[in-house]
Amino acid sequence: MAVPPIRHSVVILAVMDAPFSDHFTRKYLVVTGLCVALLFGLALFGDKGVLRALQNQRQEEVLTHELSRLKETNSALRKEIAALHSDPRYIEGIARRELGMVRKDERVYQFPTHAPAPAAPTIPASPQP
Repeated sequence: MAVPPIRHSVVILAVMDAPFSDHFTRKYLVVTGLCVALLFGLALFGDKGVLRALQNQRQEEVLTHELSRLKETNSALRKEIAALHSDPRYIEGIARRELGMVRKDERVYQFPTHAPAPAAPTIPASPQP
């Protein structure tokens, strides 16, 4: 769709009798600059600022990771509880491993662990005259 050409153009020029004084212009620029700086500071450092949003995002990632780890731990503990309620071999394995229990008809052989060999005696160096 073509734009129709403009046949008449109107230019309005605002002519002021006296220009703003330099003092007023500077004051206006300073106030405007301070307002912009304040808004920028609030947007960056405020309660709902960019830095707080980044911090919240990192905290959410950490908590999500911790939640998944806790869910895995919870699942493993539920499986262990179910095995403790229903699996006699599992209970026996724990009794043997953690409590050192054996059956009446079993013999236990204990072998000494190898202690590290004593270090060879060192011969002190003879003093030289």
